[in-house]
Formats: sequence, structure tokens, C-alpha cells
Amino acid sequence: MADGARSLLVGSRGSSPASSPLLGRGGKSRSLPSQTTSSSSSSSSQQRQQQTPPASPKLQLPQLQTARGSAPGHGFKRVTLTKPTFCHYCTDFIWGLAGYLCEICNFMSHEKCLKHVKMPCSCVAPSLVRAPVAHCLGSSGHYKRKFCAVCRKQLESLSFRCEVCELHVHTDCAPFACSDCRQCHQDSHQDHDTYHHHWREGNLPSGARCKICKKTCGSSEVLSGMRCEWCGILAHAACCVIVPPECTFGRLRNMILPPNCVRLFSRNFSKMHCFRISESLQTETDDDDDVDSSTQVSLKETQVSTDSSKQILKIYDGNDAVKRNQYRLITVPRIAKHEEVVEAALRAYYINDDHQDYELQTFTQQALFCDDIINRNDASEETPSGSVFREAVPEAWIIRAKSKDNEVIKIYPGWLKVGMACVSIRINKESTTQMVIKEVLPLLGYQSESLQNFGLVEVLMGSKQVQRMVLDDHELILGRFQDIRKTSIRQMNQTRFYIVENNSSVVRVHLIVGGLPPHLSTEEYTSILKDELTIKTNLVSVSHIYSSQGVVVLEISSFSEAERLYMLAKDTVVNDKPLTAVVIPEVLPTKLPQNCCPLLVFVNPKSGGLKGRDLLYSFRKLLNPHQIFELTNGGPLPGFHTFSQIPYFRILVCGGDGTVGWVLGALEEIRHKLVCSEPSVAILPLGTGNDLGRVLRWGAGYSGEDPYSILISVDEADNVLMDRWNILLDAQEAIESSENGVLELEPPKIVQMNNYCGIGIDAELSLGFHHAREEEPDKFNSRFHNKGVYVKVGLQKMSHTRNLHKEIKLQVDQHEVELPNIEGLIFINIPSWGSGADLWGSDNDNRFEKPRIDDGLLEVVGVTGVVHMGQVQGGLRSGIRIAQGSYFRLMLLKPIPVQVDGEPWIQPPGQIIISVAGPKVHMLKKSKQKQKKTGNLKDSRTESMSLSEVGR
Repeated sequence: MADGARSLLVGSRGSSPASSPLLGRGGKSRSLPSQTTSSSSSSSSQQRQQQTPPASPKLQLPQLQTARGSAPGHGFKRVTLTKPTFCHYCTDFIWGLAGYLCEICNFMSHEKCLKHVKMPCSCVAPSLVRAPVAHCLGSSGHYKRKFCAVCRKQLESLSFRCEVCELHVHTDCAPFACSDCRQCHQDSHQDHDTYHHHWREGNLPSGARCKICKKTCGSSEVLSGMRCEWCGILAHAACCVIVPPECTFGRLRNMILPPNCVRLFSRNFSKMHCFRISESLQTETDDDDDVDSSTQVSLKETQVSTDSSKQILKIYDGNDAVKRNQYRLITVPRIAKHEEVVEAALRAYYINDDHQDYELQTFTQQALFCDDIINRNDASEETPSGSVFREAVPEAWIIRAKSKDNEVIKIYPGWLKVGMACVSIRINKESTTQMVIKEVLPLLGYQSESLQNFGLVEVLMGSKQVQRMVLDDHELILGRFQDIRKTSIRQMNQTRFYIVENNSSVVRVHLIVGGLPPHLSTEEYTSILKDELTIKTNLVSVSHIYSSQGVVVLEISSFSEAERLYMLAKDTVVNDKPLTAVVIPEVLPTKLPQNCCPLLVFVNPKSGGLKGRDLLYSFRKLLNPHQIFELTNGGPLPGFHTFSQIPYFRILVCGGDGTVGWVLGALEEIRHKLVCSEPSVAILPLGTGNDLGRVLRWGAGYSGEDPYSILISVDEADNVLMDRWNILLDAQEAIESSENGVLELEPPKIVQMNNYCGIGIDAELSLGFHHAREEEPDKFNSRFHNKGVYVKVGLQKMSHTRNLHKEIKLQVDQHEVELPNIEGLIFINIPSWGSGADLWGSDNDNRFEKPRIDDGLLEVVGVTGVVHMGQVQGGLRSGIRIAQGSYFRLMLLKPIPVQVDGEPWIQPPGQIIISVAGPKVHMLKKSKQKQKKTGNLKDSRTESMSLSEVGR
């Protein structure tokens, strides 16, 4: 039976007693008196643990303290400074030769600043996590001017960064990063309707200013200053506690998809899968994990090899570390007391417990005597009897927690919506899960509740994954507690026990499977899935079908089955076409705020010299990552399906004109299934020509502008209409049937056009560029190189002549049009062609109306050859105006190159019919006006400066 119970309420950083919730429900609420705890005294902690709570305790929140000041968890030591050093609290230079250094996390401070330090040490950071959310650590790399969130040192070697928040850590520090990432969706564990600021320390621009005191809070020298990763507000660590806790998402609040509106059952899936991040990044990250220890060895050995008074020891923290050969290195004097080595080993694993509760063991499991001295000098040295090891001292040790007959553990209420609290109780060898629940419930105000309604969940808060395990009612808690410590004392420091209400929540995992044959029925798709993926119909159902794209949406009621299908689909081929699988969230439109208009972002990472990857990273941090979709991972359909029930949203397409056409074409096909059937589309041009982006004032191409400013421009953009056109390709060429070998006419095809359609020399140059890119795709990674290839192809075609007027016949609005002697015929929908050239010209002509992108008319222009096209590009001439109309019929007498929005091919003889396609599409045109000086914008000036650093 658990004895000596007491309740202890621990508040999360920045909370206050006035804003903290009551723990109880259905009875008198329980809370606790204030307690003073010491990070280095075990005797005082045992005395406090045996206290019995008063009958009517008051609600107060104790703070963790150390022997010096109120710095949470730090172990400061006066050190002599040998190089220029800055204070991590005030960021000022430390004058003189003395400073105060935390021996665990390397926090450096003036003596005068010690009493003001509020930032917790890395050793207690896991205990302050309110809702554990794993990080999405991408590939390792070199990140300049960034600091590690664990050891606080500058990132000079390979490091990780989170793809969702602003966490940066060294590769060997990553296992010690607590799971405090942004909570971007509900997962049925700890769901919240209101959100507090999500503070992240450091890595701010040096000019950042605090919202409270208006003084500089950023630094390029140390990890300092706080930023909310939702709204971007900046503050000092001491000032952020004054900021009202509730976050309103800042200037971008109307564009952000609120986390409480997104539901995703993500168990069994990594964060990379949940946020649809390329698998290649995950592979690189996993590979880098294997070299952490060896890298650390070489660095440490190099540093101390010249110091004969020091020695390096390998320290494993448990059986798991031994199995994986993952260890930490400590540097100690060659003659050191046992307790000094234990303390150094605990510091290496960011644990600030009493060293008397731990011991060192060799690989042969030989326990050390408490008064032993580690001596690696000459073996002939005389030492006192009983103070040396029985055998030669090895270089590797395992640090173990000493076994006890009873322990004090903390139990967290899993239903708490705001803040953080826990109850501490003492357990012994007979304490079972059911006995612990029975003792904890009265402390939480559940005296009359049945035990069967509650369970105990063990949660491992790893940096990359949060693992949950429901404990059996009869499991011995002390044995479980000690097993975790034997496995890893680091994992024990990251493990919590939650008491939760047993509820029968329905599991619904949504999986989009693409690459299937198009235009099939539900039964036919189900049959294919049964044959290829062996789906279990009692667990899997087809919820949506997009037959024209060959895509189905599966709703799966089992985590293990969802994981199996996800992995199997990626290795399955149907009709010589590989399947794709994407995990998508469920958006709850009823929870959306009234004025919310979330932005759906599509990014083509292959466009714009691979700048798309940087934009993916930036937009995931500025918005909810569930709004960001990588087009190379399933195309636009997963994004449209996710947003299908949202009543009003906008779209941002990051890519070239071809990418924009791809998204607009998918939108046209799925429009009838969207609640918001006419979303407005903005463009961030990443391609080579970017003619549509130029017309809509988004620029000639992205060149590293601040992503935050881009989102502000999208929010303030003007809505305009644009015509889209259908092009019917009806070739009169017979092809051989694949079934019976009989020659049949090729069926007509329909393609959509947004910008222009070229026939003849224009398409021939595009085709040459296309072939060159297919031969050496790796070289086409910059806009300058791409244009150079266009010039080269053009020079090769200068001597080429084609009498196009003899090879085609043109009919405009049912009237025959006689063509002049030309080599190229171009139909233009927008006043920009070939990277910004005005092909139609600006001269007034009474024969034609002034062109507009929404007038329902196309302009037909001719060019006489490559030289003429070059003159148009240089602004020396315009094209030959031929016609203007809304319906066009072309008769091709010979095979001729054709290109639509930059996509070229050779079209066989036959008919081409161009006509208006359905309703006009809503586009966003960048406003000419400067940003509106609203109150929100004034408050976000420093926020903009901070968020611009996120994009870089």
C-alpha cells in the first residue's frame, strides 16, 4: 500500500496562482501549500515527502530553487574566465575574471544577475513540459549563428533543427531535448480549445526588442531572449511571465489553421509522416544518429590529450545505452573521488539528483565502494587499503540508481486542459497500479468515483517520439519504476505517469492512397486494395473517391493496420505505376473562429533552384504545418481534401507557372467537392519565366524575401478574376490498340491553359530546353542557368525556317483568318510572355479591344523567327497582331511542336480547339498600397523582425 501521500502542485513556467485551474471535479478541490525544495538536498526532500497535506490547503505554486538564488535547477559555480564571455541573463559582457557557470547546462551569469535568473536548467526542463509533443528533427546540417537548446553552446558541428519549431540541438544533445514542440493538432490525449504562448528561448536577431520593457532582448553571442512560436512576440525571460498567457496567434491569426480545429490520430507514425515531410530527410537523420558517440570521442580526446592531469571516461546510463553502444564522455582528474565522478556522470546526462542515490558499475557489474578513488596513474602508486578497485580501472562505466524499498513518484492528471500539476506519493514493493489510482483520486477530488473509470499511463517524452503505454491494474509500480531506471536513467528523467479517464475513443486514421487506375467504381477500387494491400474490411473503409485522379481516401480504425498499409503502399506497384500514401489530418470546421480564413500552401521543392525546400521550412514555422503541402508528395489532392470542409480559405502556390497550372487544374476537377468552391489563389514565383506572377505583381521570381512579409502581402492582396481555357487536341493519327492490335484513332485529349499556347518556333525552343533538362536535370537549379540554355537553343534554331502559314489553318469565332508569313503562332491570355515580354504591345488599335485577363478573349500573335522573338524579349518590337476572340479552331496539316504554359510536345496532324473553360478562377493580385498601419501591425513590428529570421 502506498504510504505517506501528499499532493504537490507544480506550475508550468509563466503561470500564476490566479490563472491556474483547480484539480478537482465533483467534490472539494484539492490543492497544496507552498513548499520550498532544494535541488541538491535529498534529506530535506524526504522530509517534505512525508508531510501530510492540511485539511483545507490553499492553491499555491512552488518554484524550484537552488542553493544560490531562485534559478530553477541550476548548479552555479564560480569560475575563472579565460576568454571574452557574455551573461546569458542580461547579454552584457562579463567584466573581470570571475563569472558563475551552471555545471549542468553551461548557463553563464554575472553575480548580480544570479538572483534574477528565471530560465530553468536543462535538467529540470522535462518536468516543466505541460503537454508532451515530440519534435520533428530533420536532417543534420551546419546552422550558422545558432545555439543549442540543451547545452547552450554555439552550433559549430553537425546539428539538428526541428522542422516545426525553432529548436536547434547538437546531434549528441538531441536525446536530452525535452518533448516541448508546438502542439499543432489534437490527438485525443491532451486537447485544448485555448492556447497559451509557446515560448522558445534564444536564437533571436541581435536587434530584437522586448514587447514589455522595449529593450533589446536578442543576442548573437549567447542563447537569450524568448519568442512565442505561434504569435512571434518577443520578451526577456524575466518579462515573459508578465505577458498575458493566452496566445492570439499574432498578425497572422486569420491565416493560421488553429490547432484545436485539427485532429490527427498519430500513434505509430513519426512526426515526419504526420507532417508529410520527405522520407529522404528522415533517412539522413537516422544515419547521423549512429555516429554521435564516435564524433564525441574524437572531439573530447583531442581536447584533453595534451593535459596529462585529466582522463576521459565513457559513461553509459543503462542497459539500453550498452546495447546501442551510445555513451557520454566525462573528463575528470586522474585522481578523483567516487562522488566526484558520479556527479560528473550525472551532469553529463543532465540529471541534478543527489549523487548518493547513484553508483558506478563496470561492464562486469562490479559495484564500487562509496569511498573508492579512481586512479589511473602508475599502478605502483601506494593508496590507502580499501580505497582502490579490486581490478584495474576500466575506461567505461555504467551509472546506476541504487535500489530502494520505496520511492516517491509524481502522478499527473491527464484531463487537465490548462497549466500543469502533479500529485506526489510514496510507493513501496507492494504498490500496484490500482492501489496508486485509489490513493491519488481523493487528492484530486474524485472520492466518489469508481476505480474502474481510471487508468495509469506511462509516457516516455523522447525528443523524437512520445510513447504511451497503459499499465496493467496489477502491475507493481516500484518494479516498473526501477526497470526504467535500469534501462536508462535519462529515460527515467523523461518519463511521466498520467492518471487518465478510461474512454472508448474511436480511432480514425485517414490515409490517401494515389497512383491507382482512374475512372473506376468503389467496388473496383476496393477489389484492387484487397488484392494488392490485403486490406481488412472490418478495419478499413473507403470514405472518399477521386476517380479522375485515381485516388481513394481510407478511414482506418486500427493504428497497427494504418501503419501496415502506409508502409506496404509505398512498395506496391499497380499497372506499372507505384502507389503513394499520405497521412492527412481531419479538420473540424465547427471549431474554426468566425473570421478565420486559413491559407493552404502548396510548395514545389524542385522549383526555383531548390529554394522551395527553404520555404517549406519557413512556412511550417510561421503557420500550422498541417497547412503546408509538398507537391512532390502526393500532388495537390491531399491538401484540397484536408481543406474540403472549410467554408472559406485561400491558396498560396510556390512554384513556376507549370506548378500553378497543376494546382489550378486539380482545383477545377475537385471544385464540386469543396465547401469553398472558389478559393482565391496567390503565387510565389519560383520558376524560370513566372509570367503569371509578374502580371499579378508577385515579381519576376523569389530571391530570398522575408517569408513573413510574403504572408502579410497575401493577406492584403486584392481579389481578381482570370480566364482559363480548354484546349481540345483531336489528332487524326491512327495508333495500334493494346488489346487486339487493330489501328484506332487516338482519343481526343483536353489540357488547360492559363498563360499562353505556342505553336511552331516558340514551342520548338521549349521542346529543346525540355530535352536538355531531361538529360542533365541536376544542372537546372538556377534561373540564370535555365535562361542561358534557352539562349543556346535559340541560337541553334536561328537558321531554321518553317512556313507555318502553309502548315496550319486558323478559324476564329467561326471566321477563317488568313495567316501572314510567320514561324510561330501564339495565343496569349495574360500580358506577359517569355519571362515578362509584352508580345501584344501597347499601341492602340481600333480593330481590337484592350486585353484583360478576365475579358473572355484570347489574343493571337505571330512571330517571324528567333530574331523576332529576341527583339520582343528586348522590348524593341512587338508581335504581329492577328486576331482576338473566344473560340478558335486550328487544323494542323503536319506534325508541329506545341507548348501550353511551358509544357511542350509534338502534336500530330489533326484539330486543335480552344475555348473558355468553365467559371473564371479567383486570383490574388499583390496590392500596391503599403501595409496598413493597424494596431495589430504596430504591435508586430518586432515580431516581423523575429519571424524573418525563421525564414532564414
